[in-house]
Amino acid sequence: MSIDWVTVIAQIANFLVLVWLLKRFLYRPILDGIDAREAEITRSMAEAGEARKKAQAAEADFQQQRKKLLSDQNAVVERALRESENQRDALLADARSKLEQEQKDWHKHLERERQKFIAQLQRAGEETLLELTRKALRDLADESLEEAIARHISARLRPIAHELTDAAGDSKEAVTTTRAPLPEAAQQQLQADIKSLLPAITLRFETNPQQAPGLVLRVGSAQIAWTVDSYTEAFDALLSERLAAGASGRVQPGDT
Repeated sequence: MSIDWVTVIAQIANFLVLVWLLKRFLYRPILDGIDAREAEITRSMAEAGEARKKAQAAEADFQQQRKKLLSDQNAVVERALRESENQRDALLADARSKLEQEQKDWHKHLERERQKFIAQLQRAGEETLLELTRKALRDLADESLEEAIARHISARLRPIAHELTDAAGDSKEAVTTTRAPLPEAAQQQLQADIKSLLPAITLRFETNPQQAPGLVLRVGSAQIAWTVDSYTEAFDALLSERLAAGASGRVQPGDT
């Protein structure tokens, strides 16, 4: 089979355009959002530093008062000193506890926001990838994405027809699952291939809105699938790596 290099080059160009669009319109807003939240953490740490300075100043003032009170052996002064110490310890402990809790809350909030942005980017990336792939197939091959997926699955069936027969066992039915109903042409193509390779097996079509875009074919204990999960998982891993690399060069909490 000859390779249509024009189609291949066009698909590569479309993919590069997709990568550029993702970087330009999706990846940059995420970094800007993370920068804004890190700035909020920096301001919070600065306020905490001011609170520590005030606590230190209050402690220094307390020490001066304590020395003055110690010079007087009056029992009333001693009682007041003990009460002041207890109050100071309670205030410092409360301030320390609140500061630690605020830091933990900020870290949790930042992590939740990061995960939310990544999830949004993943969904947008999936839809963009599918739409661009559909458009490329329509423009270059006059074929729908679903028909191309069905043809790809059919090509994978032929070398393993014997294994599929063994996997089917006593089952007389194969099930194809997609997120949305397959076009009639794709269904007819799959049915014809199954009938040719596995004459004793009938093919049934199901939809599952929770399934990733693509197609999953189950024959007994065997499963043949093509979905966008493998692409989006690689995209997620790359995005997380880039975000981690970008965050490591920014202001860290505690650098105030």
